[in-house]
Amino acid sequence: MRVFLDTNVLVSAFATRGVCVDVLRVVLAEHTQVTGEVVLEELGRVLRKRIGLPPQAVKEIDEFLREHEVVPKPAARATLPKRDPDDQWVVASAIQGRADVLVTGDRDLLDIARVAPIRIVDPRGFWDLLRTNG
Repeated sequence: MRVFLDTNVLVSAFATRGVCVDVLRVVLAEHTQVTGEVVLEELGRVLRKRIGLPPQAVKEIDEFLREHEVVPKPAARATLPKRDPDDQWVVASAIQGRADVLVTGDRDLLDIARVAPIRIVDPRGFWDLLRTNG
């Protein structure tokens, strides 16, 4: 399965312990991890400014994620209900990356999951998806 992890899932995976780090591990071990330039830019900013990671640690995380598939910034945003225009870039990146699922903790994205052109689930929903699809 091609899995696109949103910024908040990656931040949680690298900065805390819990379900997000487990999701990242299983994606890396058993699936194709896809991310986008828009996510990597935001991730670096959040890890530096909000989490306070040193620049070298942020660089190493960026390099690690770039060892996997990275989608360039799409030409246009996805057309879907918007509260946060940045979310449209994330969805467009996941679509451009041919992801089967977008995993996010972003309430705005989860709220529009039923009308989105891609499957959107939270980290626990991803585990449910793995259980039902093997």
